Amino acid sequence: MTYQEEEQARLKRHLSKQAIALAMQGRWQEAIAANREIIDYFANDVDAYNRLGRAYMEMGKYAQAKEAYQKAVALDAYNAIAKKNLQRLSLLDSSVAVAKKEEALVQPRSFIEEVGKAGVVSLQRLAPPETLAKTVAGDVVYLKIDDFTLTVANSHGEYLGLVNPRIGQRLIRLMKGGNQYSAAVTSSSGSKVTVIIRETYQHPDLAGQLSFPSREAEFQPFLSDRALRRQMEYEEEGEEEAEYTAPEESGETSEMAAPESDSDDEDEEEA
Repeated sequence: MTYQEEEQARLKRHLSKQAIALAMQGRWQEAIAANREIIDYFANDVDAYNRLGRAYMEMGKYAQAKEAYQKAVALDAYNAIAKKNLQRLSLLDSSVAVAKKEEALVQPRSFIEEVGKAGVVSLQRLAPPETLAKTVAGDVVYLKIDDFTLTVANSHGEYLGLVNPRIGQRLIRLMKGGNQYSAAVTSSSGSKVTVIIRETYQHPDLAGQLSFPSREAEFQPFLSDRALRRQMEYEEEGEEEAEYTAPEESGETSEMAAPESDSDDEDEEEA
């Protein structure tokens, strides 16, 4: 590789990290500008077009998102990310597009799955496809008690699905007792949505009562920034969960929890 090629690769890597960081912060308008800058330098960067499409989707600009994904497919006819999102966009009505709130983006800490304090659940009785089409990995969602069931809604209050009744009834009892929880989407496809629910506050009267019982209390491996960024960009589907995942029960980490080394960072450190 020549010096000029090395410099081009370094520039591309730097700009890509910048674009991803903006997306992680929910700064979608800036993410659009960042990815367009990448495309100005590297007109055939499929990843930049995919990120651009994602940013436009978050802004509710579905026509522009479709154009970006179509460009990605034109460059790579077998690009699963672009094809999946074009299918999602076909379900969305651009005339009623609504931008997501900037704060409706998960923070990496939310994906630490602590046994007893957090678990990943697959939602049941899912919302219509046109509603789920607006839901992507990384979205903050909200738990709502509806009589004897626990439902999950997006940032606009739209119903997404139902938490398994056995788990839901336990969480309802704890919520009514004073516990508080946060939740975020870990994966979303046309037929499956998984959400991580994490205990953020335990009422003193409920001390010792686990939200997600298991044999031991320990942390699952921390989700690396690289793994989270990849998940938020590409939303690759993981394995089926029986009810909720916990290390002692499943023997595996959640679909996003496999730690990876960041070769790009290592390259920069060596440079």
